[in-house]
Amino acid sequence: MSSTPRPARLVRQTRPGRHGIPDATVARLPIYLRALTVLAAEGVDTVSSEALAASAGVGSAKLRKDLSHLGSYGTRGVGYDVEYLVYQISRELGLTQNWRVVIVGVGNLGHALAGYGGFASRGFTVAALLDSDERRIGERIAGLVVRPVTELEQVVRERNVHIGVVATPAESAQGVCDRLVAAGVTSVLNFAPCVLDVPEHVLVRKVDLSTELQILAFHEQRRLATRLAAEAPAEDESDEPDEPDESDESDERDVLAPTTAEALR
Repeated sequence: MSSTPRPARLVRQTRPGRHGIPDATVARLPIYLRALTVLAAEGVDTVSSEALAASAGVGSAKLRKDLSHLGSYGTRGVGYDVEYLVYQISRELGLTQNWRVVIVGVGNLGHALAGYGGFASRGFTVAALLDSDERRIGERIAGLVVRPVTELEQVVRERNVHIGVVATPAESAQGVCDRLVAAGVTSVLNFAPCVLDVPEHVLVRKVDLSTELQILAFHEQRRLATRLAAEAPAEDESDEPDEPDESDESDERDVLAPTTAEALR
């Protein structure tokens, strides 16, 4: 007697918790978001994992695994919905709310950061600029007046600052960081060429442009060495080595003699 087969059960895959996403995946999410933002601006509605991976400069398998941590698996034969994926990644990165930032140090780098227009569109508002140089205090940059660094604690409290950007010289960076942490800031972006010591509950991200340039120089050197090795003419193994000239041997003894005498002493 045959029985009516039961319909297959639909198993809903649960979305991993926020803290279960690997750090390496978190580091790639902004890259995916940037690529998706460009696609959205071009009017693209859906994108395949291969196309998105190519835009982000990663492998498609890695991209699919990363996005699976968000509970986004795409649609077979169609791909990912660009608008919804932008929302998913933005939500996971905390960009669906506004984060207020204070920049401490408005030298050349701090000045450039203050004038960067891309922060606002990504959920960040530069709330205040601080500096210790009296020549800078009172200067207006991107609509903000530079205030003295002595007002740091007051600024953090009044402007409800979430993130501190340290763009000071190395010798003053730790002191600035200590004050930010004491004022309640728990996330610090450090552009100073030094390592900051912070409590365990504080997150520090370091941006060292000279280190990045040195890494690029290393790879350029490797490429150059490989290219020169490939272009070098192959040695003719059939050639007999030249017979040493007596004058050469005499010169060699003259050079080695002092070294040998020094060694015997």
